[in-house]
Amino acid sequence: MRLWVHRAHLAGLLALAAVAACRREGRAARGDGALTVVDDAGRRVELRAPARRIVSLSPAVTELLFALGAGDRVVGRTTWCDFPPAARAVPSVGDGMNPNIEAVAARRPDLVVLYRSPLNGTAARQLERLGIAGVLVRQDRLEDAARAARLLGRLTGLEVSGDSLAASIERLLANPRPPPHISVAFVVWDNPPMVIGGGSYLDELATLAGARNVFHDVGSASATVAIETIAARDPDAIVVLSDTAPAPPPSFAGRREWQAVRAVRERRLVQLTGSLYGRPNPRAAQAVAELRRLLAAPGAGGAGGARGAGRVR
Repeated sequence: MRLWVHRAHLAGLLALAAVAACRREGRAARGDGALTVVDDAGRRVELRAPARRIVSLSPAVTELLFALGAGDRVVGRTTWCDFPPAARAVPSVGDGMNPNIEAVAARRPDLVVLYRSPLNGTAARQLERLGIAGVLVRQDRLEDAARAARLLGRLTGLEVSGDSLAASIERLLANPRPPPHISVAFVVWDNPPMVIGGGSYLDELATLAGARNVFHDVGSASATVAIETIAARDPDAIVVLSDTAPAPPPSFAGRREWQAVRAVRERRLVQLTGSLYGRPNPRAAQAVAELRRLLAAPGAGGAGGARGAGRVR
């Protein structure tokens, strides 16, 4: 029975590949406007015409595609693609890392957009063997979102929209940096403690909001550190991320070992919720403005109030 199922899956994939090949030949014969780009992995990606059926394997990409005006072309998404709300109506193909190739191919895409990683590089090559174009994009910093907007604008034939989105992000990044009035540490996991470093867009948001990430010197997007290291760097506030709003206080705030961190002991905790902070996106200016407001609020330890006031309980 297992052998039969395996053969059936293989036959299905071969049939999809044959259909894709026929489509490519038909488009080539018609001479439709061909598109060529180089993705963030240095791969040359070719489309015979602007993409009409797109599977997005990244929440950041899904949001960008809808912002571009190509939301109606998204025929597959990951479980985590939750913005805009209309994206939730698109069929899910599962996870975006090491994706299910059969589920992706079953959506009959002419373009699949993946987060750049070794596993997804392998997935892109598998899709290519099936005749499906795959493009790998970085999504670690805000400038990556600007580049992705231009890249996706070209691949969808929506260059004007792509350039406009990219320009808005670039204008934000070009703004003069306000002098930091508060120091923060982003704690995204507590056991073992994991913090955000200088390679993340969250570090950029903090800088634009007038804050100093005490782990800015860490070159990677994130790093595992000891609680003692966080305590030694003594941030004015601890920033945590949550999927839901309103969010309960992080569980680690009540644990004895975390009381070594003064900001935790004094309940100077800032909670960021929702997709606005979960990925680099075109709403970055909104994220900066809201983060600035939260950091200035009483209890955050910044300019808005004395340390320890308005504590999260």
